[in-house]
Amino acid sequence: MGWVTDIKLKPQVMSLRFSLIIDPMFEFQIASNTGGKNAGSSNNRARTGVFSTPHGDLLTPVFAPVGTQATVKTLTPEHLKNINATLVLSNTYHLYLRPGDELVRDMGGLHKFMQWHRPMLTDSGGFQVFSLAQTRKIDDDGVTFKSHIDGSTHRFTPEKSIAIQENLGADIIMAFDECSDPNDHAYSKLAMERTHRWAERSLKAQTRRDQALFGIVQGGVQADLRAASAKFIASLDTPGIAIGGLSVGETKKEMHDTLDVVVPLLPENKPRYLMGVGTPEDLINGVARGIDIFDCVLPTRLARHHSAFAPEGRLNLMNATFARDERPIDETCDCYACKTFTRAYIRHLIVAKELLAGTLISIHNLRALIRLMERIRVYISDGSFGSRVPELLKQWENNAKRKQTAL
Repeated sequence: MGWVTDIKLKPQVMSLRFSLIIDPMFEFQIASNTGGKNAGSSNNRARTGVFSTPHGDLLTPVFAPVGTQATVKTLTPEHLKNINATLVLSNTYHLYLRPGDELVRDMGGLHKFMQWHRPMLTDSGGFQVFSLAQTRKIDDDGVTFKSHIDGSTHRFTPEKSIAIQENLGADIIMAFDECSDPNDHAYSKLAMERTHRWAERSLKAQTRRDQALFGIVQGGVQADLRAASAKFIASLDTPGIAIGGLSVGETKKEMHDTLDVVVPLLPENKPRYLMGVGTPEDLINGVARGIDIFDCVLPTRLARHHSAFAPEGRLNLMNATFARDERPIDETCDCYACKTFTRAYIRHLIVAKELLAGTLISIHNLRALIRLMERIRVYISDGSFGSRVPELLKQWENNAKRKQTAL
């Protein structure tokens, strides 16, 4: 755990530090807290912390790159270490289908299989299964679905999902849940109640004590359902709590309003994970509302489509205006891509269809979000985050869309 270096507790925040040991391997310590449980402002709930796992400590708030199939696309574990990634997410559904969770188990587990020896998180497979709307059937016991690879039929239940995740061996695992249309109140209520029953079954099915099982809050964008779900999942006393069913078509305001309902009802002394959310603006707004863990495929997906985060806005590096641009993607960035190559060179790689383009832009985009989280942790620790939120949002607002010309 020696690679954790950037939290220094000041005397004035030591009194805010507390912990709850769920298992000897898992502990969450709050280092700095700008608001607290009774904070009146949604911008006054940010906190820094340390979540201990068998594979190292996570400094929170933290952004996790997504390694869906036991790899973050185009990157090696060494690339991830060099950008200071500390948590990687992999996908239960995909690894169950290929290469198979039992094979991964027999190869020593996911950490050894992919040679990533820092913390890992696996989702339950629920989101991917439920996104197969035309090829799955849901009942109270579980879900029957057809593989997107070969059309073969499979079944997930809470017990099956936990068994798969135990074979994979990540540090943080998820209860099986149902993600529904956020605007359908009637169905969201049914899915929420099913999620609650499945959370209880997931807990009963767990046999490994070296994995932190998080319950998941559901309920669409319906305030009454979200409040009920937050209270129920909190009552299960899991080591952490995830918030699912967002970034699935609702507006940004609806997402923020949902977080403003849910977060105050969650235990202060457990990490909060906002699933699948990861634009720069979402990270800033999420942290301000008390979220600790984020993941998203966006940085690497954008990279594969030639888009890079930059101070002047998101750049489409395929554009001809970058053909003679001698600047790095971002002159303020410390990543390998920005310290080594010009925009002109990366554009050449894109035009020539060289795979290195995706690697370099992925390195940069992920490092951009990890640097953002590092800055946010510093701002929370020195007490300035709340006042800096408008500045940070202004700085990152243009990365929601491509900028077509070089400046």
